[in-house]
Amino acid sequence: SRKIQIRNIPPHLQWEVLDGLLAQYGTVENVEQVNTDTETAVVNVTYATKEEAKVAIEKLTGQQFDDCSFKVSYIMDMDAAPPVQAARTRRGGRSSRDQGPCLPGPSGGYGAPRPRQHDFPLRMLVPTQFVGAIIGKEGLTIKNVTKQTQSKVDIHRKENAGAAEKPITIHSTPEGCSSACRMILDIMQKEANETKTTEDIPLKILAHNSLVGRLIGKEGRNLKKIEEETGTKITISSLHELTIYNPERTIIVRGSPEACHKAEVEIMKKLREAYENDVAALNQQANLIPGLNLNALGIFSSGLPMLPPAAGPRGAMPAVAPAGYNPFLSHSSQFSGLYGVPPASAVPHQHSQQAPEQEVAYLFIPTQAVGALIGKKGQHIKQLAHFAGASIKIAPPETPDVIVRMVIITGTPEAQFKAQGRIFGKLKEENFFTAKEEVKLETHIKVPSTAAGRVIGKGGKTVNDLQNLTSAEVIVPRDQTPDENDEVFVKINGHFFASQTAQRKIREIIQQVKQQEQKHQQGAAVSPHHSK
Repeated sequence: SRKIQIRNIPPHLQWEVLDGLLAQYGTVENVEQVNTDTETAVVNVTYATKEEAKVAIEKLTGQQFDDCSFKVSYIMDMDAAPPVQAARTRRGGRSSRDQGPCLPGPSGGYGAPRPRQHDFPLRMLVPTQFVGAIIGKEGLTIKNVTKQTQSKVDIHRKENAGAAEKPITIHSTPEGCSSACRMILDIMQKEANETKTTEDIPLKILAHNSLVGRLIGKEGRNLKKIEEETGTKITISSLHELTIYNPERTIIVRGSPEACHKAEVEIMKKLREAYENDVAALNQQANLIPGLNLNALGIFSSGLPMLPPAAGPRGAMPAVAPAGYNPFLSHSSQFSGLYGVPPASAVPHQHSQQAPEQEVAYLFIPTQAVGALIGKKGQHIKQLAHFAGASIKIAPPETPDVIVRMVIITGTPEAQFKAQGRIFGKLKEENFFTAKEEVKLETHIKVPSTAAGRVIGKGGKTVNDLQNLTSAEVIVPRDQTPDENDEVFVKINGHFFASQTAQRKIREIIQQVKQQEQKHQQGAAVSPHHSK
């Protein structure tokens, strides 16, 4: 048969990744997803020839992805299970560059196929006693919601067994998400009236901790504005409830159904904006660090509730953070796939045999955060150094009453990204910054004094462009005496992505200056030989 079935696919594996994998063994005519009751996904794949299907079966059987090993078998063309969505036939015009969504997750999936874009879903928490009413008899109520609002709704019934509340994920356009949310609120209200439940049902929205600060705004301004404009009262769960398995905060909105609906629109608008800014920053980051493989991280995977921890061995780290979004919440397993092998084009050919250059960055952290970074008996800093593949040292204080301490990080660009990212994340987790503010730190890097002028640019143009592009503050102090290596400091101040982007850009300028100097020297050395 030309048709095979692949089972036991982790639900957060992205279509793009799967497509790429299948295409290695031949021309794929068709891929369709099968509706199953399992946590993992199942797809039927039709290859152009029987030979290709045979190779695919041999190669794919037992392939490991996040503790799931693929199970593959032939299927007859007639007895293929009915597909969930219109099969995605190849017409050649489909660009494989666009970021695909994930395979729809566990069995609670209803409704339309997901749009192929950065889908930012709406996540709600609903009281467990209303889940039955939301699904309806034989699933009719939820089918009606998905049909009317053109959305896909995942009700995560199996998550948090015995919990008083269950998460629901809605995938659609912003308007579709809002309409579905409104219908679900109405269903719950109706059920509450019928069962004589007296207490009000607040709207509860789940949002990733890394986005919440920007929803709240400086001194709570954004939140106050939403409350005033919509006539609602909004509270947000405390940071202490966060864990590496649950990086989400609960946004609780109280008010009339109409007011809650208006507040949802405004809250999601702010969250979506923050998310899109992060995606843009990450994409920029991906272009700056050769071989940075963001797909493998699942940062953008939109099937938000990833495999719940229970699906792996007890207490094992999930392969991707449950919200599949913030790279700095957890330990090495999340980064394991972050850096693929650099593409050949990204490696300058004359250096292709050499390892990436070791860089030194000086990161300044609040003095009171030093203990948290070092950890009990130095455990945390050791693990961090090992995980990032960097050397991390904390310089002794210059005077006893300093308010910041210098952390010296030595490693490749990849190691810098990991180590600095994790330190920013640690300061946030340990509440050295309030829930409302983003972590901004100062980093110094050294540049050859000959390159300092290039970093500043004519009339300060380069440094201004850098600041506009990265939204980090970049300062090259004027009257520095170069050190023994003829180097001076550049100071960078900003949140993690801004700082990283600025560091990369400045390192690029240094490389260009060095290459020009080498050419110049080679030119000087070569010319006498030519004259002979």
